[in-house]
Amino acid sequence: MSNKFNKWQPFIYALVLSIGLAMGIFLRPAGSVQTFIGKSDKFSELLSIIDQSYVDTIDKDVLEEETLNEMLHTLDPHSVYIPASELKVANEQLEGNFEGIGVEFNIIDDTIMVVSALNGGPAQELGILPGDRIVKVDSIRVAGNGITSEKVFKLLRGKGGSKVKVQIYRPGEKQLIPFTITRGTIPIYSVDAWRMLDKETGYIKVSRFAENTHDEFMTAFNELKAQNLQNLVLDLRGNPGGYLKTAIDLADEFLEDSKLIVYTQGRAKPRTEYSAERKGVFEKGKLVVLIDEGSASASEIVSGAIQDWDRGMVIGRRSFGKGLVQEPYELSDGSALRLTVSRYYTPSGRCIQKDYSDKDKYDHDLYERYANGELEREGAQTIFDSTPYFTKRLNRPVYGGGGIYPDKFVAIDTSYNSKFLMNVISKGLIGKFSYEYLDANRKAITAIKDLTSYVNGYQISQNVYEDFIAFVIKNEVQSPTKEEKKRSEKFIKLQLKALVARQIWRDQGFFAVVQTEDKAIAAALNAIMQNQALLTGSSN
Repeated sequence: MSNKFNKWQPFIYALVLSIGLAMGIFLRPAGSVQTFIGKSDKFSELLSIIDQSYVDTIDKDVLEEETLNEMLHTLDPHSVYIPASELKVANEQLEGNFEGIGVEFNIIDDTIMVVSALNGGPAQELGILPGDRIVKVDSIRVAGNGITSEKVFKLLRGKGGSKVKVQIYRPGEKQLIPFTITRGTIPIYSVDAWRMLDKETGYIKVSRFAENTHDEFMTAFNELKAQNLQNLVLDLRGNPGGYLKTAIDLADEFLEDSKLIVYTQGRAKPRTEYSAERKGVFEKGKLVVLIDEGSASASEIVSGAIQDWDRGMVIGRRSFGKGLVQEPYELSDGSALRLTVSRYYTPSGRCIQKDYSDKDKYDHDLYERYANGELEREGAQTIFDSTPYFTKRLNRPVYGGGGIYPDKFVAIDTSYNSKFLMNVISKGLIGKFSYEYLDANRKAITAIKDLTSYVNGYQISQNVYEDFIAFVIKNEVQSPTKEEKKRSEKFIKLQLKALVARQIWRDQGFFAVVQTEDKAIAAALNAIMQNQALLTGSSN
């Protein structure tokens, strides 16, 4: 790989990991099936011989699970076996809740740092604050002894109604503060942020298509409608997908009744069509959908339907390219199989699934997009299926075989990048510094009237930036060159300001800050101002 790849490596790994953890579309709840493993005499015979005669001691369960996943990977990239021990965690992200105390945390300097107490959760109700450090859980000291995220989950999560005692260090307090927390059901939100971008344009960011996503969207939409929403920017960037039904429900809010949203078809599955069935809340009005290389699966169903019906403008970069549908099957031991059973097709008839005949190439596709400059240059993207399909209203050519191609390209911003910044990011030092900065300035920052006042009026000063440079050097990052320091300054200051806002106003605060420099949102607002025909779903 080139130096261009190396400079983006931390971002790429984070993106691929998030997609791998969350991606999927499920047609219906898991059904019970008799496991085919028990019927495979050759498979069972082979495992038995290895168990009895292999030279070293083996873990038969581990061998079986690794064999199953390798077998499924020969079929396609998204069929997967999930052990019973991991199934609950895998489902939580899409079911929309878990049981615990309700804190979002980071491990900073071997200490559990509370990023936020989740709205309506037990921790918030008791008064636990962002910036609190959890030092003890019951009688177990959890600071300075190699605590891991996995250990934190085991200690803090538990059956609703059960109790856990924690002791917290709060900056400015002389003694540890004890709390007894009764665990409860904690919602996992999939609509991260919503706000008005200007007097008439609303913005809603959807991070995944979970069970409650449509309800969350409606709550956000109605709140913005009360603030005079006339136009909408729907942000699906980085959204790895989720439930098919949720994607259909969301798309139905933008498309008129009877309009086809998506259809699915497979070798053993007949063609099944899903169409708009009810009066949507935003069938008229200017609509922009934001996508990027992390938008996959259900995100591509929504953006594909909007694009194929010329209902709105799709802005950003080519999406991931996952057009395969997984159906879940529960196995007899509590584990599960998510098996690809069909492909999905957008209303124009295109399948956006990218080629997976070369598994290694498929796995490294996102790396290659960074390395070959596709994300930085308009026109650098490849059309993988040269057969054109045509949109329903304006008869525009659109293409499949490699994701959703945006109507307007927005390059990834590399203007701030430097080797120094990559080292800072890889060590998580911007986040660490933001906690210390808020600790030292909490009184002044929390006295700010509201988020809007913070976004418009608060600035990270040059002196604070110099303190940050000293902080990262102290944390074993090589001192930046004069050019690196200048090049990355604006980005670092923006991130610091956003991460401080996140500790007070959660994701709403973070996105409100970073979007002041968001080129895709600027492009969306510009398109709305130009009143292009694509935006309204009409010819005017």
